[in-house]
Amino acid sequence: MARTITVDCLTRVEGEGALTIRFDGDSVRDVKLRIFEPPRFFEGLLRGRALEEAPDITARICGICPVAYQMSACHALEDAVGIHVGEPLRTLRRLLYCGEWISSHCLHMFMLHAPDFLGYPDAISMAQEHAELVRRGLRMKQVGNAILSTIGGREIHPVNVKVGGFYRVPAAGELKALLPELIRARDAALETMNEFSRLNFPDFERDYEFVALRHPQEYPFCEGRLVSSKGLDIEVHDFERAFQEEQVPHSTALHSVIKGRGAYVCGPLARVNLNFDKLRPLAREAAVSAGFSVPCHNPFRSILARALEVIQVIDEAIEIIESWAPPAYASVQIPHKAAIGFSCTEAPRGILYHRYEVDGDGLIQDANIVPPTSQNQKSIETDLFDIAARLAAMPHEEAVLLAEQTVRNYDPCISCSTHFLKLGIKRE
Repeated sequence: MARTITVDCLTRVEGEGALTIRFDGDSVRDVKLRIFEPPRFFEGLLRGRALEEAPDITARICGICPVAYQMSACHALEDAVGIHVGEPLRTLRRLLYCGEWISSHCLHMFMLHAPDFLGYPDAISMAQEHAELVRRGLRMKQVGNAILSTIGGREIHPVNVKVGGFYRVPAAGELKALLPELIRARDAALETMNEFSRLNFPDFERDYEFVALRHPQEYPFCEGRLVSSKGLDIEVHDFERAFQEEQVPHSTALHSVIKGRGAYVCGPLARVNLNFDKLRPLAREAAVSAGFSVPCHNPFRSILARALEVIQVIDEAIEIIESWAPPAYASVQIPHKAAIGFSCTEAPRGILYHRYEVDGDGLIQDANIVPPTSQNQKSIETDLFDIAARLAAMPHEEAVLLAEQTVRNYDPCISCSTHFLKLGIKRE
């Protein structure tokens, strides 16, 4: 008997999309994550603009990870004109990125993903029986927001980031005021890792190709080479030689693949798998204590990778603030020259690639932006394809939960953000 599992409209998402899984008897015939939101044309919008405008324009691509877009834009344009901001400003950028990871990861873990494992339709329902868990998540997220506000000027779409550095740098006292809550958040993050390690994870693994930045000394944020679990090791400048975006008929969002190899996965699980040795001692100890080891090929355990990264960045943020001394300058001068620049940074959901061509007047002539979700979409569809037979044999409510979890493992963005989706199953 033919059967179709459909989501006519993904609800509680930033963007518009749908999901269809079709069966012929017990065989899966087709899986489509259909994105039908109209294109937003940010790359076209950037053409003709002054390069200094790029961080503020690209930040509007996402309200949850605007810093990632700002950092990729800044690094690519600085690469084009050949300047480096220097260590104090580089460190402040890492601290700003710490704030975004804390805020984004806590939103996903506590508000979007945990209800799936605990059997609730949303965080509001979950709070009735797990109020302390929800309060902890909100307080941890607030710590990330405080970092964004203190350095970036506001929590959403920060206004203090510029090509070449910042418009102003915070005083030491401004950052040190964040320490008490950060220290409490570090303890809460350790408790969360331990608690989430006891969740019931579906038995599901695939042979993924994980892709992430890798830096010789640090856990990656804004710099490093692009590496994979299957031997890829390239400079960021070579991104478009190794990767390509493909148009598929059922989506206005492009699918990114590795040329000649196909789908890959970026994001927390990829970063942890490829950079476990670069985690801070506290994070590595927490992983061992929670029984989390690498390589990990179960996407449902990505919530543990996020929890681990929260420990990592809170611990790093504390260290940065404790030793912070404001530099004598907030930014470096940006020369104008005709050039092409490239950058890849680690957004909360994975690698975010920017390429810009600028002319001698500092105007952007061409831009290419490849967000994490377009890089993960093909793997999401493959996961759904592989798990679809299990869905077909399940009662309706169980199939709904497992399909939702399968998608939400990636925290995908339609318009760069995801929340909840409702799944309907009908028989043909």
